[in-house]
Amino acid sequence: MTRSKFAASTALATGLIVLAGAASAQEIRFMCYSDGNECEVYDDVLTRFEAENDGVDVIVDVVPYQAILENLPVQLAAGTGPDLAKVTDLGGLNEYYLDLTPYVDANAWEEAFGGTLDWYRGGPDDTGIYGMHSQLTITGAFVNATLFEQAGVEMPGEDATWEDWAEASRAVAEATDTPFPMAIDRSGHRVAGPAISYGAALFGEDGTPTLSDDGFAAFVAQFVAWNEDGTMARDVWAGQGGATYQDAAQEFINGELVFYYSGSWQVGRMDEQVGDFFDWQVVGSPCGPAGACSGMPGGAGIVGFEQTDHPEIVAAVIDFLAQPEIYAEVTSRTRNLPAHLGVGDMVEYQDVSAPAAAALTAFAADLPDVAPAAFAYQGYAGNRAMFGITVERVSQAIVGELSVEDAVGRMADDLAAAMAETQ
Repeated sequence: MTRSKFAASTALATGLIVLAGAASAQEIRFMCYSDGNECEVYDDVLTRFEAENDGVDVIVDVVPYQAILENLPVQLAAGTGPDLAKVTDLGGLNEYYLDLTPYVDANAWEEAFGGTLDWYRGGPDDTGIYGMHSQLTITGAFVNATLFEQAGVEMPGEDATWEDWAEASRAVAEATDTPFPMAIDRSGHRVAGPAISYGAALFGEDGTPTLSDDGFAAFVAQFVAWNEDGTMARDVWAGQGGATYQDAAQEFINGELVFYYSGSWQVGRMDEQVGDFFDWQVVGSPCGPAGACSGMPGGAGIVGFEQTDHPEIVAAVIDFLAQPEIYAEVTSRTRNLPAHLGVGDMVEYQDVSAPAAAALTAFAADLPDVAPAAFAYQGYAGNRAMFGITVERVSQAIVGELSVEDAVGRMADDLAAAMAETQ
């Protein structure tokens, strides 16, 4: 764990609030993880608070992503969590959130963040404002264009299917002696888009979640088969236990992987680490037999927690980061997609290569193709449990502990048990 100290001040939409006198010598803890340089950029922009808020120290604890998934919920349950954090389990942690509504201009927030506010709420009757969606992401594929050129294989077109990309990636890998044709991050979130494209509904007509309909089972069967025949880099899923997350970014960066399905948050990493080693590009989400070509939306948000002793200061920090000029600057510098509806024309990506700029444009262009089920899944409070169930049972099918049929059946049982426990 590393630590950097921020000082914070803000002008709320309802009027300038100077916290210096009332907040003298008050310390705020901000648990932060980075996909790229997010915490570093927050460090820079939040130092602008210091002159107007003497004595307010926001201590940013930079932690691995796994700590956000595993350690933070335990700390919150024990009452020992931070004052605010950058999180991805948006609805799942709702019971701990600080409602920002008394401290911010609620109308301005509704206009700025629209439907993403629902992702943080506890249900359809909840109208609170709990988090600022700081990174809007979408899943999609990175491809090594240099390998396609060397192999003399034409890259599949805009409406290409998963099967088309599998066939092409295998041909490229064989022609260039590349170890892995394809890989998908070991994540229930990451495989949700492909599953939807294979016909997974994820929710029944009555709104009940499901991981065992025909469409979901069809994708699992195909994915397991691709892991068995070498199309997918098997160790990404088979090399870990339980619901542990694992990506394949390093294999792609090393030139060992033709097609890598991850998401927009990886653009900065590719830009910095691939360099001119090879040409890469983003091709979005392939289509499935159900006719959909959907990725999964997602991202991260900054939330305050109800257990804080300094709710006004916490709200002020978050509201500062939500101001259009600051939000646009952070988005530009971190090379993310904005969730703030009022900053589209203000975002100018800084210090990015032509491939990175093209990749960000390609990911943004895929957002209209996201299926309604994907948006619903991202906002579902129980999605974290569903993601974990998916990873654990699909992995067991890949390593041969379960048949595909048994794995799908176990997912149904696990989900029913999880829902019963929650209720």
